[in-house]
Amino acid sequence: MMPRFTLPAKSAQTSIGLTLATLIAGSWLGIHAYGMFVFELNWANLPFALALAAVQCWLSVGVFIVCHDAMHGSLVPGEPRANSAIGAVLLFLYAGFGWKKLRDAHFTHHKLAGRAGDPDFDENNPTSFVPWYGTFFRRYFGWQSLLYVHTVVGVYWLVIGIPMAQIVVLYGAPALLSSLQLFYFGTFRPHRHSPEHGSEQFTDQHNTRSDEFGTLVSLASCFHFGYHLEHHRRPDVPWWALPGARKAGVGQVEKKDTVTA
Repeated sequence: MMPRFTLPAKSAQTSIGLTLATLIAGSWLGIHAYGMFVFELNWANLPFALALAAVQCWLSVGVFIVCHDAMHGSLVPGEPRANSAIGAVLLFLYAGFGWKKLRDAHFTHHKLAGRAGDPDFDENNPTSFVPWYGTFFRRYFGWQSLLYVHTVVGVYWLVIGIPMAQIVVLYGAPALLSSLQLFYFGTFRPHRHSPEHGSEQFTDQHNTRSDEFGTLVSLASCFHFGYHLEHHRRPDVPWWALPGARKAGVGQVEKKDTVTA
């Protein structure tokens, strides 16, 4: 029997979720605007620019996690239109993604986690990071995303006159690296197969596992998305409440009964 974990009242959950979403998305947009329209990259301030890019990479992950909560209706519980509106706007700004396409793909992932037909899983390379990431990238970064990114870069470079090096360091690199961060901590590590586990890869039908990270490392790595078994068992729990669900034992592995002679 799954341990009981109770979320805050809907009003409190909404307040917390929207406050954190505003901080994450607002900081993300603010750094982007500063990096493109105020900051001037040179050799002297390159270390600062790289630090700014690292923060922007992490915030980009956070923006996607906010959209992920919106997909599950846990950002603004009981308000599907608000979830869809917020998720659609942020996903488009993130990389020109279509809301309905990604939401439907994510629900398919939950339905077929770690099996053929799961858009997040590469059944032909269940242990290999590089080919699996290639499959993941091709499935999600379609022509719409590529057109969006190329248009933004073209306008910044050819119309506004922002140096290409600055665009790469403060826009392109954080965006691409955030996709790697999301994939590694939120897809590959939780769902990968390990040769030493043989036929018993996972504990239940969710075909996933959780990281053993502490709360701060979990937040830094992928906004607690590494607590993945907890998420699959309780997809209604928003990202910021996953440590609580973990402490409550939602992702605990039940010990199998052993027979002694």
